Amino acid sequence: MVATNSYRTATPIAATPPVRILVDSLADEGFSNAQITNAREIIRRLDPDRFHISLFYLSNPDPAIRRLSNVRLIRLPRRRQTIRILREFILGSHHILFYLKSAPAGKFYLRLRKHWRDGRITIGTIESQSDLRNEPTLTPGAVRLWEETILRCDFLFSNSQSVRRSLQHEYGLHSEVIETGVDTKFFMPKSGPVVNSRIRVLFAGSLRPFKQSDLLLDAAARFPQADFVIAGDGIMADGLRDTIHNNNLSNVTLLGPLIAQSLREEYQNADVFLFPSKWEGSPKVILEAAACGLPVLARNNYCPETVIDGKTGFLAKNDDELYRRLHELLNNGQLRKSLGTAGRLHSLNFDWDRIALKWQKVFLEVSERKHAAGYRG
Repeated sequence: MVATNSYRTATPIAATPPVRILVDSLADEGFSNAQITNAREIIRRLDPDRFHISLFYLSNPDPAIRRLSNVRLIRLPRRRQTIRILREFILGSHHILFYLKSAPAGKFYLRLRKHWRDGRITIGTIESQSDLRNEPTLTPGAVRLWEETILRCDFLFSNSQSVRRSLQHEYGLHSEVIETGVDTKFFMPKSGPVVNSRIRVLFAGSLRPFKQSDLLLDAAARFPQADFVIAGDGIMADGLRDTIHNNNLSNVTLLGPLIAQSLREEYQNADVFLFPSKWEGSPKVILEAAACGLPVLARNNYCPETVIDGKTGFLAKNDDELYRRLHELLNNGQLRKSLGTAGRLHSLNFDWDRIALKWQKVFLEVSERKHAAGYRG
């Protein structure tokens, strides 16, 4: 694998005419996929005088995206979507292809573009550890497609230092870091005090083995004085439901997938956010929980910069430490409050308004390089 271009953020130079960006994502409302929602948060904050955005959709675009004056929506057919996307990649008038997905259209485009002087810039984002072959829920074909698309982009951006190091270690590829953000004006503490008759512990995320949502069931058995709430869906849902029933865990509730407004309510009504996942990049749910004023209990396997151990929550090195820290939080209301308050303040450093400005600088700089080189597109 050949290393991609190195990028260093520089003072942006105003682009005239506007920089045209094709975002390889979907504008449909109701989608909760992290990559899709991240792309929308960035798009919504780009200066409309400097950036014109093209974005795909299937049926019902999100009204917040549809209202943007600088966004062009491209409807995808029910069938042969790869052909329509590939056609836009090749014939579209964009300067930058952003958030390239691990999908056939991207693979074909990156193969074809080598045969003509295509100066359009491709930008890929890395949002997980790069040892994908060690994750059993990912097929070899899925890993290979990721290698043939995302990793072949002109510029790579990781969403944490840990992810950057993993990419360098596994593939020898360089990337810069732009963090995942959070909307701190939407995710915020409840206006009044949270008063639960029993301590409420929340998990949110996909129900996949590496997320270890089943650890909440073990915790529920250990700490019957607390209630445990699991928000999300995935391949482990039925197994979790059976375990709850077979062990009569009356203090566990499975909520299923939630829209953003409902998830915010769960954050605001919880006392502790427990996220025992072992394999991550920079999980959004940790930031959302912190922005809502929750102390976060997570693992230190992936060194999340969004949690400061001992200040905004705890990072545990194993299960025993997780349970020990959870016991501390369940029995110390003042500790929960102080960690949650610090977590809210820390989350402001990752507000999407700040993160989007970093992306604006990137787009302006790489666009300026393209124009200086005199490429087509």
